[in-house]
Amino acid sequence: MVIIDNQNIYCQLAKQAIKNYLEHGNAPATPQNLPEHFYTKKCGVFVTIKKGDQLRGCIGTYLPTKENLPQEIIDNAIAAAVRDNRFDPVELHELDHLTFEVSLLNEPEQILDLENHDPKKHGLIVKSVDYQYKTGLLLPDLDGIDTPQEQFLICCQKAGINPAKENVEMYRFEVEKYTE
Repeated sequence: MVIIDNQNIYCQLAKQAIKNYLEHGNAPATPQNLPEHFYTKKCGVFVTIKKGDQLRGCIGTYLPTKENLPQEIIDNAIAAAVRDNRFDPVELHELDHLTFEVSLLNEPEQILDLENHDPKKHGLIVKSVDYQYKTGLLLPDLDGIDTPQEQFLICCQKAGINPAKENVEMYRFEVEKYTE
């Protein structure tokens, strides 16, 4: 895979990874011509795909799971395109009609309450203490989510957490967002 335009390298990498996967059935090799910091930086990555204003796929990790940032972007882009079970898999003919957003997450910090939490600036992770597998996450600055309480309740709903009956831990994070 060759990356030629540094203006929006993150979204370009995501789109090319999806195109390669749809054409050849596998993830592309990690490109070797990216700026050095791509190979040393490790962070969680979310890839969001939209068709117009409608969500078409969104998958990611809040902690790094791969060797480097390009691999994190490639894997999450492919997952958002073909493994987000809320949507039919993206097809090759759709690619030119989709827009891509890549969010690089900073390390989540635990918070004890929602005071001083701004859902426009901070993403939120809610984990059940009682059932470790229950985790809900929302990226920051989502349309229709204006208060910390709304963000918290939607995270709980996504995870299947009943906040009235389960103990939870909360973490917040910020993102660097790159949009096509």
